[in-house]
This record gives sequence, structure tokens and C-alpha cells, in this order.
Amino acid sequence: MAVAVTTKTAWKLQEIMAHSSNVSSVVLGKGSGRMLATGGDDCRVNIWSVSKPNCIMSLTGHTTPIESLQVNPNEKLIVAGSRSGSIRVWDLEAAKVLRTLPGHKANICSLHFHPFGSFVASGSLDTNIKLWDVRRKGCIFTFKGHTEAVRCLRFSPDGKWVASAADDHTVKLWDLTAGKLMFEFTGHTGPVNVVEFHPNEYLLASGSSDRTVRFWDLEKFQVVSCIEEEATPVRCVLFNPDGCCLYSGFQDSLRVYGWEPERCFDVVLVNWGKVADLSISNNQLIGVSFAQSTVSSFVVDLNRVPKSDSVPHGLIRDDQPLVPPTPTGSSLRRIYDRPSTSCSKPQRVKHNSESERHSPSSEDDRDEKESKAEIQNQEDYKEIFQPKNAICRTPPRNEPFPAPPEDEPGTAKEAVKPSQAVDVQTSVPKQELPDPDQRPLIASSTSLSRAEPSVIPAARNEPIGLKASDFLPAVKNQSQTELVDEEAMSQIRKGHETMCVVLTSRHKNLDAVRSVWSTSDIKNSLDSAVAINDLSVVVDLLNIVNQKASLWKLDLCTIVLPQIEKLLQSKYESYVQTGCTSLKLILQRFLPLITDILAAPPSVGVDISREERLHKCKLCYKQLKNISNVVKNKSGLSGRHGSAFRELLLLMAVLD
Repeated sequence: MAVAVTTKTAWKLQEIMAHSSNVSSVVLGKGSGRMLATGGDDCRVNIWSVSKPNCIMSLTGHTTPIESLQVNPNEKLIVAGSRSGSIRVWDLEAAKVLRTLPGHKANICSLHFHPFGSFVASGSLDTNIKLWDVRRKGCIFTFKGHTEAVRCLRFSPDGKWVASAADDHTVKLWDLTAGKLMFEFTGHTGPVNVVEFHPNEYLLASGSSDRTVRFWDLEKFQVVSCIEEEATPVRCVLFNPDGCCLYSGFQDSLRVYGWEPERCFDVVLVNWGKVADLSISNNQLIGVSFAQSTVSSFVVDLNRVPKSDSVPHGLIRDDQPLVPPTPTGSSLRRIYDRPSTSCSKPQRVKHNSESERHSPSSEDDRDEKESKAEIQNQEDYKEIFQPKNAICRTPPRNEPFPAPPEDEPGTAKEAVKPSQAVDVQTSVPKQELPDPDQRPLIASSTSLSRAEPSVIPAARNEPIGLKASDFLPAVKNQSQTELVDEEAMSQIRKGHETMCVVLTSRHKNLDAVRSVWSTSDIKNSLDSAVAINDLSVVVDLLNIVNQKASLWKLDLCTIVLPQIEKLLQSKYESYVQTGCTSLKLILQRFLPLITDILAAPPSVGVDISREERLHKCKLCYKQLKNISNVVKNKSGLSGRHGSAFRELLLLMAVLD
């Protein structure tokens, strides 16, 4: 009798070298859940089929790195926004550029296709939201109201509203028909990264860097519930297709939430690092993340993930209605009204766009010459992007990805740790492993050796320059399977005395700073941290202070600014991130005060407190001028940090 094999709930599907330079954006097609688009610093947009190693198509035309991507619902069109503010739309079936949409003055941070018509919404670092008509290649309307970068845009399922999430801690709901703001949702205490409409009900979910997920009622315009105290920022959210629960992507984990009342149904550990996008296909959740030039895809088996309190594991399927005794959401909430013939509009739009292709303008001719769609894999292209004129194209039927067997009991604990290189070999079928000769986008000069990078990322799946096996004691006798704890610890420490000394010293330094803070004030504790001359201690302290803006005073700025200059030039990504956050707080809270005091005429008589304040402002101004040079040099970087430096550069413009 065959023994039943237990399979994994979550596993790594594949890792691909997506670009010849750093990857800056990835997105999954929501129609089939199997289409993947990647954008990079090489100014290309590459199209992939999830689980297949070879690039299907490579789209060129942008002259600056790609910052944002989005695929339309039927996966016929793709739109890409660049660092310069330019937007390009490609027709994937015709393998050509359809439109170039200039208008934004800074990075494109977010894009989204209208669910029915040929419209695209774009959000930018310039704080504006623009609505574009792809057929008429023009901007229909510009929504203004956010004060910082717009990070996410979503059209409502009925196509009447658009929701925006921004770094100014707000979520705004805009009426497309009236062309005005409907409501502003406040409550988040950090930048809002993602926003998502419920597929059926008048409900909106938002996820923020303040580590909370909030649910908003779109009838009463009030908060329904708030899920707090998560360990890391919310990176992406996605409702289950039937609307029974919300999936939230965090650092190395997936959480399943209900909202009335707020509760967490399950937490699934997935080693995807900073997950960038989620999609659902065949009752499997697909997640993608990227680091440097590689993109990794992961799978979570939703059959084994509970989606409500009343239904046990494995009994809920996306193609079956959920029938619990009481619904997980509110049955009294309104349902979206959708057009009865959703296929007619895209057909009509397609007809118009085809007629325009037969009589292109001179601008379109120039775009076609500058933009190319290089088909790298003809068979996959024909399979996925077959033009169908008679009926609306539906995603091809795909089988679920086969789940690998569960690890042995002895290695179960290692399964929840960050994945190592062997994960790629065990989780990817042998026939799917990429052949180095078949990768079209890897330059011949690209080295696959694991040299230490110039910038060490904050989250990484393995140590930089270290092997985990070096820390494990060698077993001389194979029959010896257990070690006494003390013996194992002594063997592990052999040859690593230096590291132990470093960790002990850091613990001692943090203890000293904590004791000063408990007996004195924040200024003295910062003074003591700076005096220790250890940037790691300064970073730990700033990470605490940054959580509460009210702790910041002008005195602290004079102490912290020289340290921020060092942090911004650090090779450690986490140090740079902390430095950017602290500098942004200082610029927003104190730069107007500093410039006003320096511009004020001298007072009559002697005012000691004013003189002291003036001296501090002069000192801060001088330090900010020095930091502005660093920010200018770093503003050319790509990705999230590049956007952060360019935002800081805009805030520091008054110094010039």
C-alpha cells in the first residue's frame, strides 16, 4: 500500500535572471495569474510565463529605468512608466508600441488599467494623478490633492471610481464622472503602500508602512476595522476572488485576514523576502519578488489555507461559493453594478485602435521606430498571445503547479529559515531549469559569481560572504546524530571569537544608551550614542525616534544631521533607509522654521534664547547644505531608494 506523501503549503517555484542590470519593477497579470512582466534599469520591459525560464518578449523604447508596470485585465496591453515621467503602452498581440503618453514631471510610481474602457490612471512622484485615454493618446483629467508621491492606484470593479494611496499617509477616493475628490480616508500613520477594492462589496482595503491593514466602508465613508501590530510594513494585498478574505504580503510571510470582526485566519511562512505582487490561479497564490537582477516566484496552496473561522483547512475552493452559517463580510453592504456586456466595449475599443494603426500620425511613426518588441520565444508567444477577433480572449486553462513533498522531520525547522541555494534545485522541476545558452537577456560579461555587492541589501536570503555550513560542527562519526548543547555551542564558536566580541560589544553599547535614556532625556542618549562612535547603535536609536515625530527637537537635529550624512553614504541598505527617513522628518518639520529664522531681520536688544536658536539654525543649515550634495549624487539611483533620494532632493530645493 502506497504511503501518502505530504506536500508543502508554500514553496519556491523558480528564480530567473530577468535583466542584464538591476530589476526595478515586477507585476503579475491578474487574468491568468501566469503572465509576468519585469522592468529594469536597462530601460527594457520583459514578458515571461511564470515557471518558464525563457523570456517571451522584450519591449524597448524607454530611455530611463522602468519604475512602474501594469497589465490590463485581458492581458492584451501592458503599460510602463519610467523615471523621467514618460508612459508607454504596448499591444502584446500586435507586438508593437501603441501609445506614448508624456505629461508627468517626475517618476511614475503607480499605474492601473480601467476594467472596461481603454483608460489608464497614473500616479507620480510629482503628487499628481492623471487619467489617460489610450485611443485618443491624451490626458483626460488631472487629479490634484496628494502632497507626496502616489504609490498605488486602483479602479473600482464598476469602473466609476479610482482610489489612490500615497506617502502623505492618506487614501483618497475620486469620482471619475464628476472629476473630483469624493472622500479622503485618514488614519494611517505612515506611507500607504497599497490599496485594493473588494471584488463585490463597497469595501476598500489599504496597507501601510505603519504595519497596519485598514478596511474602509465606501457607503458610510468610515473605517470598518484595523489590523495592527504586524512586524513589518504591508507590501501588497489581494482579495480572494469570492471576497471571503484578504491576503496580505509581508516580509517573508503571507497573512489571511477577515474584517468583520478583524482577525487573522492564518500566517504562512514564505521565504520571498520583500514580495512585490500577488495573483491567484487554480486556487494557488503566486507571489513574486526581486533582488538586484533576479526575480523569484513562489506558490502558496490555498486549499491548505483557512479562509474563515468556521471552515477547516482544504474545504474552500475559489470555484465554489462560500456558504458558512454567517458571511465573513457584511451582507448588508452594497454590491457593485457592472455593465451587462463587458466584452462589447473592449471589442469596440480594439476596432478603433486598429483603425488608428492603419493611419498612424507622425508621432506614432516615430514611436514605432524608437520602440521595439523583440519576440525571444516564438512558440510561447503564439501560445499566449494568439489574436482572437471573434470573441474576447480568455486566459488559457493551466494546471496547478505541482507541490513538492514536505521536508523530512529532521529538516523541518530549516524550512522556515531564509531559503538557501539548494531551494532552487529542489523546488523547480528539472525540465524547467534554465539553460545558460537560452537566456537572451544576460550579457556575456555578466558574472554569476557571488562577489560581495557594493550595496548590501537590508533583506537577503543568505549571508554576504559566509557559508552556513562553516558554522556547523563537523560530525566525525556518521552514527553520531545528537550533540550536547554546550558541546555544539563551543564547536560553533570556534574560529568566530571576533564575531562574538563584536556582538557582545554592541549589546553593551545599547545597554549604556538605554540606561542614559531611562535616567535622562533623548538628547543625552543620542549624545552618548554618537560618542560611542558605532553607526549601528545610532541606527537602532533613530529607528525608535523615527516612530514618534513629536520626539524631534531642533537640538536633536544638530546632533543627528552629521550622522545622517554618514548613513546616506553607507553600503548597508538598512542604514541608508534609516538615514532617508530621519532626513525627511527633519526637512518636513524644521526646514521651514530654519529658513524663516535665517531670513528674519535682526532683533533689537539682547535676546539670548533667540541668539541660541539662530546659532542652531545656522549650524543645521550648513549641515543640510553638505547633505544636499550627497543627495544629488544619489538621486540617480534606481528603485525605491532612488525615488527616496529624488523626493529628498525636491524637499531640499529651497536650500539652493
